[in-house]
Amino acid sequence: MALEEHPVLVVDFGAQYAQLIARRVREASVYSEVVPSTLSVAEMVAKSPAAIILSGGPASVYAQDAPRIDPALFEAGVPVFGICYGFQAMAQALGGEVAQTGRREYGATELAVTDPEAALLRDLPERLGVWMSHGDAVSVAPPGFRVTATTPETPIAAFEDPERKLAGVQYHPEVAHSEFGQEVLRRFLHDIAGIPADWTPAEILTEQVAAIRERIGDAKVICGLSGGVDSAVAAALVHRAVGDQLTCVFVDHGLLRAGEREQVERDYVAATGIRLVTVDASERFLSALAGVSDPETKRKTIGREFIRVFERAAAEIAEAEGGVKYLVQGTLYPDVVESGGGTGTATIKSHHNVGGLPEDMTFELVEPLRLLFKDEVRLLGAELGLPPAMVARHPFPGPGLGIRIIGEVTRDRLQILRAADAIVRAEMTAAGVDAQIWQCPVVLLADVRSVGVQGDGRTYGHPVVLRPVSSEDAMTADWSRLEYDLLARISSRITGEVTEVNRVVLDITSKPPGTIEWE
Repeated sequence: MALEEHPVLVVDFGAQYAQLIARRVREASVYSEVVPSTLSVAEMVAKSPAAIILSGGPASVYAQDAPRIDPALFEAGVPVFGICYGFQAMAQALGGEVAQTGRREYGATELAVTDPEAALLRDLPERLGVWMSHGDAVSVAPPGFRVTATTPETPIAAFEDPERKLAGVQYHPEVAHSEFGQEVLRRFLHDIAGIPADWTPAEILTEQVAAIRERIGDAKVICGLSGGVDSAVAAALVHRAVGDQLTCVFVDHGLLRAGEREQVERDYVAATGIRLVTVDASERFLSALAGVSDPETKRKTIGREFIRVFERAAAEIAEAEGGVKYLVQGTLYPDVVESGGGTGTATIKSHHNVGGLPEDMTFELVEPLRLLFKDEVRLLGAELGLPPAMVARHPFPGPGLGIRIIGEVTRDRLQILRAADAIVRAEMTAAGVDAQIWQCPVVLLADVRSVGVQGDGRTYGHPVVLRPVSSEDAMTADWSRLEYDLLARISSRITGEVTEVNRVVLDITSKPPGTIEWE
């Protein structure tokens, strides 16, 4: 039985943290998926869920246009856990009452456990620091539920009915600020819902290898290897399944950072033994991107050119070996969500390996990581035996530096950005902060000029933007608070060594509202 045949469904009511809830469920070794609140009960039940979690959301349950929960959900025999808005909507649907109390709770709040025998809170401290974000409150618990916790402004902060496998909390256990939050989620999943902890890297590896072998059979496969974690793990996984039926194609599209081609050709092949073909297509990509400034057009152009290059490489491999049927890609679950796939989520941007593929491509896609978050991919890479330096590598977008140049991509602009990026990476590695951040995109504002002074002369150069971010899965992110001395060294070196740049700025925007990449 596939591990994802009985998912935990995280019903998204417009929450900032719906994807984070799904990740926390995965951390409890249980497979989860995010689904929209517009899904009917029949559609949810058709997915054979092991449990359902109702997320938070910005609405008030008693507002006329608020998303509702069909009470039939609680008669379906599926364990349900409500969080914040989901807690209130659950209470209302089951006969409880929700009211606007006028006493809002935002941020850190002290939770008092009033029922020490509660399934969710048993043996935890009597008082916990939790994270709240609500203006309404459950004023009357539904029939059959027992109240298990309170806060100074919320008399009903948690309730449960273990016999019916129903429970909920007013606070956000999924955020790191809530003490024992992960333990509370784990207890719902394992103790109340009775779900086994079988979503582990070893089990994922075993299942995916079997699925890949069954699908591919004896056909030939190619993989577009970028050198990043996602494509590296995807290729290693497929190689584990079908061996030398796989040929990796590394496309030097001219949008790489300094030294990346050499690193892939040397380090990855040595670590895996995978057969690698390198294609120098830099002139082709630069020609295709000439005059293109629109971000979506850039991504789609790069995606189209990737496929065309792969098709040419595949034709050469096919001539020698008898045909290539499949293309392996390192698509991740956040890519699918952000591209509007599978959850009803609006498209934030087209990922080159999701929304940017041409409709007439000739390959069938194999996406063995499509269900996984980034941290799960890293764990799977370690399970496959990839070197730690490769598994821990900072993310780098498939379109490369092409989407870190704001404006048209030209050879001169790539050289400017490549030089600035190399300085940033070198200084961060020397300062020992690589493990503290998710990644640090360096962005060239190619269509912007700023006045400066160097020596005794006036300059009119480009600004570059540093975008150091901390994240767990790229669904949400915060800017990394780097030491001022490090930032000063980076700025001094860039403006001193890259003559076309006379200003270095720092992006301190979280995600949301900003994305990690500028384009």
